[in-house]
Amino acid sequence: MNIKLLLSTTFIAASFSVSAQDANKTFAITGDGNHDFMWMNIRQVDITTGKIVTDVYQRDKTAFVMKDADSKTQSAAYRTPTETMVAAAAYDKNQNKLFFTPMRVGELRWLDLNAKGSEQKYYTVTTTPLNTSKELYDEANQFSRMVIGADGNGYALTNDASRLVKFTTGKKVTITDMGPVIDDESNKTVSIKNKCTSWGGDMIADAYNKLYIISANHYVFVLDVETRVAKQIGYITGLPAAFSTNGAAVDKDGNVVVASANTFAGYYKFSLKDFVATPIEGSDMVYNASDLANGNLLYQKEADAAKTYAVVDFKPVVPVLTNEAHIYPNPVTNSEFKIYFEGQQAGKYNVTITDLSGKPLTNRIVTVTNAKTQVETVQLNRSFAKGMYMVKVTDANNKFIFTERIVVQ
Repeated sequence: MNIKLLLSTTFIAASFSVSAQDANKTFAITGDGNHDFMWMNIRQVDITTGKIVTDVYQRDKTAFVMKDADSKTQSAAYRTPTETMVAAAAYDKNQNKLFFTPMRVGELRWLDLNAKGSEQKYYTVTTTPLNTSKELYDEANQFSRMVIGADGNGYALTNDASRLVKFTTGKKVTITDMGPVIDDESNKTVSIKNKCTSWGGDMIADAYNKLYIISANHYVFVLDVETRVAKQIGYITGLPAAFSTNGAAVDKDGNVVVASANTFAGYYKFSLKDFVATPIEGSDMVYNASDLANGNLLYQKEADAAKTYAVVDFKPVVPVLTNEAHIYPNPVTNSEFKIYFEGQQAGKYNVTITDLSGKPLTNRIVTVTNAKTQVETVQLNRSFAKGMYMVKVTDANNKFIFTERIVVQ
């Protein structure tokens, strides 16, 4: 009996260890390491420490073979699979494949990390949705953001957001042009299409199949895949002046880790609660990185908890914001805030405070009279930690009225 218990404990400990290692496993597209900008190498990084674990592929050094995925015939001769450099990559942990699209090449390629033998196995699919020959050298049409979503499909986006494509990751890879990304009405001057603010960067995904675009110039957007509407939700602060956010990945704690293609300043991480970046001390400063890719999703812990405890209506609400402010003061500094109702019909309204994943934390019923305006005070108990929350207001029929983000200080 004691032996069985010991074996079980050992097995569980080993499982946690493997899970932690998988969560840290990240791939970076890097230069050669000579303060160069030749983004043709693939290296594995420990996302927690920002340190290089191993060289996966080194240009002109690693033996490889590349085949057409459909015909299985040898593909056109390239000196390296990444010869024209890579700015968009995504890791499918279920298939153990690293997908990428080289710049100025209208192909989706992937490295089969399960393949055996002395040569690495690459596959490629040539397809119109990725680029027509006329557009290959147009910077606006280069795919610079890529991720595997919670639904298991891959997504890639051009610099100017004129083309969002979806691709499957199984034995038969199919690529679908989903069309252009649309600006949320609240974006105004910070458009997802704006070259100065929103080109380049990378994409990450959350456990609810929302995508997050981190532009090279530090702006963060959330993208609804179904509607293709992108909303600007934040701006990253705390980064060095010349640090362009070209690579992004999620660590095991749900933080976003970013890397730069322009500088050799190591890795930084930030939370969507405040968008304040801090350096990962001791992280690699030898290689810059044009892209990061791993299999972690934002809000995965919250999603798992929702399944385990069967939380009702557990949905992320970060993208659902209105243009008008109904709540003050914001930030909340004295454990209370006021909600301003204007023009609402008389009746009962439900005020729910959630975390950023949508998990409800507290609820209150407010009765609105026939007055044109009404102000209600909401008290927060002392258990509310400092951070960012969402306040959602619905009517008696559960009809959405508005949602706003608050910061508790």
